[in-house]
Amino acid sequence: MSRIFFVGDIHGCSKTFHKLVTESIGLTKDDQLFCVGDYVDRGEDSKGVVDFIIDMRNQGYYIITLRGNHEQMLLDSGSSPENFSRWLLNGGGMTLESFGVRSAKDLDQKYLDFFSGTEFYVTTPSFIVVHAGLNFRISNPLSDYSSMLWIRDFKPDRNYLGSRLLVHGHSPVEYEHLESQTLSGAVNVDGGCVYRHLPGMGHLFAFELNNGRFLSEKNID
Repeated sequence: MSRIFFVGDIHGCSKTFHKLVTESIGLTKDDQLFCVGDYVDRGEDSKGVVDFIIDMRNQGYYIITLRGNHEQMLLDSGSSPENFSRWLLNGGGMTLESFGVRSAKDLDQKYLDFFSGTEFYVTTPSFIVVHAGLNFRISNPLSDYSSMLWIRDFKPDRNYLGSRLLVHGHSPVEYEHLESQTLSGAVNVDGGCVYRHLPGMGHLFAFELNNGRFLSEKNID
């Protein structure tokens, strides 16, 4: 039986991500790995994160990449000076430095394809995965892409979800609060990896759907 894993916000922490995937998870080509977005910004090696995912895919590993608000800011950064400044204020400068370019439009095409090819959501009979969460105040939460990237402090609607689990990131959760999450109908896999200076943060989380277990690596970047 294929194992299904979800990994939270990586934010340029390539060494921690590599260790989580290759050692803690021990990912095989029979497994499915869903990354919930925010591969870039704030951490030092955004390029290394993206290169690792691309390389693993090229080797035949099944990795689905969701779009985070930071990927959206990168994609929008060339449309106006205001959007470029907004991205820089949210850690975009670290990403540009990592890739050795001055703007997102200068990225190699394979990286632009990677970012533009990210999914807003994936839904199956057993789970829905998005970056930030869903807007349950409307009749069709899957129509609100902005909320998928940005929403915080939402309450899962069990009537809408049914037997499906909602998996997301975006809002860092402390390690000690990890295990109690599945009772709410939603699981947050953002361990605030890049915020290792903050109490309770500095972890990269993975959640295995098959058995409901959490895996964690402390930031080693």
